[in-house]
Order: sequence, then structure tokens, then C-alpha cells
Amino acid sequence: QVQLVESGGGLVQAGGSLSLSCAASGFTFSNYAMGWFRQAPGTEREFVAAISWSGRNTYYADSVKGRFTIARDNAKNTVYLQMNSLKPEDTAVYHCNAVRKSGSSWYSDFGSWGQGTQVTVSS
Repeated sequence: QVQLVESGGGLVQAGGSLSLSCAASGFTFSNYAMGWFRQAPGTEREFVAAISWSGRNTYYADSVKGRFTIARDNAKNTVYLQMNSLKPEDTAVYHCNAVRKSGSSWYSDFGSWGQGTQVTVSS
């Protein structure tokens, strides 16, 4: 079965950096585009970033463009999110999943989600 295990979150001051990882198993990782989503309390889950199966193409939400970088290692079945210049509004639980694009929106491929990793940015 699909398993997604996110890690690397924590508490950081505004302007700081964090590096998230997501270890995937239960599917052929290198066949899927992967992405990160986040959900703050009282809000819907939102798209953050995506990377193609090969790693050649990356996509970002406008709110994180220029600050976050997504990467993957197909040999390790892992996707990463480097977050720099963090802002209090980046505070959320971050999740990874396989992704697909429909129109201008990104959607998760799998219905199951990992536990996520909490990112808290203090002002």
C-alpha cells in the first residue's frame, strides 16, 4: 500500500530556513510527478510545489516562488522541499503526494496521506 512519511518540520523564526523530506513506498516512485501541499488550521489544503517524474520540471505556487525549491531522488524514493526566507504565513502542516495537473490546478493522485510535518514560523 502507498506510504508517505514526511519529516523535517519544526519551529523557526521568520527569515529562517527548513528542509523537508518525504519518503515514499508502495508504488513506482519514478513513474509519478510528486508534490507538496500544506494545510493551516481552519483552511483547505493548498498546493505548494510539484516536480515531474524526471525532476526536469518544477512548479510553484505564487506564494512560495523564489523562496522554496522542490527536488527528488528517484534512487531513494524521496522528495524534498527546501524552504528559505520563511514567513509566518507559511505556518502549516506540510504533506507530500503524487500529483497531477488538471487545467491550472494540482491534485493529489493518491487518496491516502501521511501524517504530515508541522512547520511553525514565528514573527
